[in-house]
Amino acid sequence: QVQLVESGGGLVQPGGSLRLSCAASGSIFSINTMGWYRQAPGKERELVAAITRIGSTNYADSVKSRFTISRSNAKNTVYLQMNSLKPEDTAVYYCNAWYYNYSDYRVNVWGKGTLVTVSS
Repeated sequence: QVQLVESGGGLVQPGGSLRLSCAASGSIFSINTMGWYRQAPGKERELVAAITRIGSTNYADSVKSRFTISRSNAKNTVYLQMNSLKPEDTAVYYCNAWYYNYSDYRVNVWGKGTLVTVSS
């Protein structure tokens, strides 16, 4: 019953910015690591950024100086601030989360994705 819903994708010019949001809802005891992945046409899905519940972060080298991941534990929401966007950032961005249900099982869930297009 747990769902992740992404928002914030769209068309932006090179050098522009976007902020993606991902909100989790459903029967969740707690959410641990949350992250963003992306997949461009013809390429494999790759990790963009991840953040633990206490705020430890990890970034792909290609985005480390331009993107910032953050989260609100109270809102069960993760954000991805994307600055200085490049055409090669064009991809479908997927939210991912590890959570515990009320039966003490750890479960992984994916969002449906949001399209980010960087083009002049």
